[in-house]
Amino acid sequence: MKETRERFGGERRIDIEGVDPRELYGPGEMFLEQMRELHPTLKIIARGSTLKVQGSQSEVDRFERRLEGLVSYYVKYGYLSTEAVDQAFSTGVIEHDAPVDKDVIVYGNNGTIVRARTVNQRKLVSLYDKNDLLFATGPAGSGKTYTAIALAVRALKEKHVRRIILTRPAVEAGEKLGFLPGDMKEKLDPYLQPLYDALNDMIPAAKLQKYLEEGTVQIAPLAYMRGRTLDHAFVILDEAQNTTLSQIKMFLTRMGRSAKFIVTGDVTQVDLPNRRDSGLTRAMELLRNVKGIGIVEFDKRDIVRHPLVKDIVEAFDQADTLIDNA
Repeated sequence: MKETRERFGGERRIDIEGVDPRELYGPGEMFLEQMRELHPTLKIIARGSTLKVQGSQSEVDRFERRLEGLVSYYVKYGYLSTEAVDQAFSTGVIEHDAPVDKDVIVYGNNGTIVRARTVNQRKLVSLYDKNDLLFATGPAGSGKTYTAIALAVRALKEKHVRRIILTRPAVEAGEKLGFLPGDMKEKLDPYLQPLYDALNDMIPAAKLQKYLEEGTVQIAPLAYMRGRTLDHAFVILDEAQNTTLSQIKMFLTRMGRSAKFIVTGDVTQVDLPNRRDSGLTRAMELLRNVKGIGIVEFDKRDIVRHPLVKDIVEAFDQADTLIDNA
């Protein structure tokens, strides 16, 4: 909910963000009418995603605080009921939780539910609770990075960490950085766009922009990690198959206190000049039996993009096998 407000003689406009107003107001504006009944001294007018509230400043303040609590509840659970509205607006506290779905990781924008949808996605979520460092490898479209980012957003919402740091190596996949237009940030943004896309699904746009500006969410190329100690942070290294062994060692040794690290990658899509230089597989071999480190290896069964993606991955895998055996 947008916190900038306007006051004109006891009138305040409250902009609703991150929630579809139709969900917040309820079927036939049932929840909105309930709010009016619980604040009879206020005049509440709904115009799309904006509420115009008129009344005494203290009562309007109380209404806004309780509305924020209701919006937070909806963002977290993707669910509202007359009981939840009653508790939010009569006591200011919602005492019960929505029905629990154990596969739900986080509730995203407009009630979007982000859940673990495959066996290995569920395994990643389960191992997260038991390990501070996780490796998740597998084919394109298997949801390894998306699931990792959902876990990071949940950890931030629940205040288990203070910041999210997302990084990936800026390795060219058929296009030279030097020939791309713009400054360094503009050159690097295309490499980081998949991370932005996932965050945009899970955090309201205004809040995400605020997080980026204040450093609560940081997205940067791997080279920027050198020399840092990453405390109280959830850190994800994406596209790790394009790191050398020394680079991945540098990254892993950035881990500070109360940190969670997830390394994701696809060992079949190495863009380094020499594929054997990839440090991801070697790092997993070295660390596989270390306590506190979990490894999840996704496969074609986990692909959740268009059904054709699974067939495409299978066809290329078969072609690679023929080349290797030639």
